[in-house]
Amino acid sequence: MAATGDDATVMDSISRASGAHSSSANPSASSGSHAEVPEDAADSPGAAPKKPHTNSDGGVETAEEAVEPAEPDINELCTDMFEKMAIFLQGELTATCEDYRLLENMNKLTSLKYLEMKDISINISRNLQDLNNKYASLQPYLDQINQIEEQVSALEQAAYKLDAYSKKLEARFKKLEKR
Repeated sequence: MAATGDDATVMDSISRASGAHSSSANPSASSGSHAEVPEDAADSPGAAPKKPHTNSDGGVETAEEAVEPAEPDINELCTDMFEKMAIFLQGELTATCEDYRLLENMNKLTSLKYLEMKDISINISRNLQDLNNKYASLQPYLDQINQIEEQVSALEQAAYKLDAYSKKLEARFKKLEKR
């Protein structure tokens, strides 16, 4: 973001002053020769301090240089992530437990329904057996009814034959009388 107004003026004057200070403190830096930096210039805030190399390889980093202390933001983020993961896993386990409870309740209800159906089928079986027993006890009477029906049918046939024979006799008798 660019500075405007008074801020831009102040920043411009600071940058000019620091440029003049560094060129006057180190005249050889402007000539391009490789001279050593005085100690007061190395302590200035603009110069980057150099770390001394403890290893003879020169360019190889040591384990001490690679280790950085963990930033508090990362620790907080990790803690937050683990808390949220724990909440998520707790929710998943709770949902699984609720599913198992639902299945258990469904199994109990199904078992009760099957027990009711068993009782109903036992009652139906008992009633059917009672009906079969009653039918068996009525069977002799039903057989008698069937015999009576057969006898009535035979008697009816005999009555029809008798009626037909009597009509023939009547017709003969009338014929004989007329003569």
